[in-house]
Amino acid sequence: MSQRLAGKNVLITGAAQGMGAAVAEEYARHGAKVCVADLNIEGCEAVVARIKAQGGEAIAVRLDVTNREQMTAAVKATVDAFGSLNIMLNNAGINKPMMFLDITEDNWNQIMKVNAWGVLVGMQEAGKQMIAQGKENGPYKIINVGSILSRQAFDDVVPYSCSKHAVLAMINGGAKALVDHNITVNGYGPGVVRTELWEQLDKDLVAIGKFEKEGDSMDELAKNMILMKRYSYPKDVVGTAVFLAAPDSDYMTGQLLMIDGGMVIQ
Repeated sequence: MSQRLAGKNVLITGAAQGMGAAVAEEYARHGAKVCVADLNIEGCEAVVARIKAQGGEAIAVRLDVTNREQMTAAVKATVDAFGSLNIMLNNAGINKPMMFLDITEDNWNQIMKVNAWGVLVGMQEAGKQMIAQGKENGPYKIINVGSILSRQAFDDVVPYSCSKHAVLAMINGGAKALVDHNITVNGYGPGVVRTELWEQLDKDLVAIGKFEKEGDSMDELAKNMILMKRYSYPKDVVGTAVFLAAPDSDYMTGQLLMIDGGMVIQ
């Protein structure tokens, strides 16, 4: 495996499972030292164990992304363990579908707090640390995970769509705010990815009557809305995540790269 991320120290939120775990392991394979952060500390520790078994370096940190003190502590833990923070990947996110007329204040607030506020807090605390380290020690990279729903919306996941539109706004605004500090801000937008999050979403969509049986959501979307006629897996996403963390993307900022099999243009 190439060492495209050798010498880079990374903090990844929502990294106990799914895409976050897959990216953490891929970053480590490319030479990065990784802080694996999530509310699920047991999941983080399992990811760290797999990284170490492959000869990589990683630590596990319990993190609620909506809590600024915990985010500050996660940044500090990364710096204490590895010496600096070079890359911040804001991956943590949740979803709970509801039909448009059924959306509640609690549903809205919970999704927006994690998916939008949590990303802003991560960007701010990582950005402060990167600025303190000095622009001459960059470039630094902040990477936010968006979605196909950063560019469109469905009637059964409107709060999630709003939160991912907010992520795109923070990519654009953050790029402008941080460029003078040698910090780039970019992101990637997955489509239908078969992970634990989507499997739960699939069950929730059946529960609200959107689909008849479990599995239908992924199959129907692949058939009718994805140009490449298949849903994706974390392995389809990790390459773009590495590109955005590596020197290859040093002259990019303010961009959201879609990894959706052509879903947005279908």
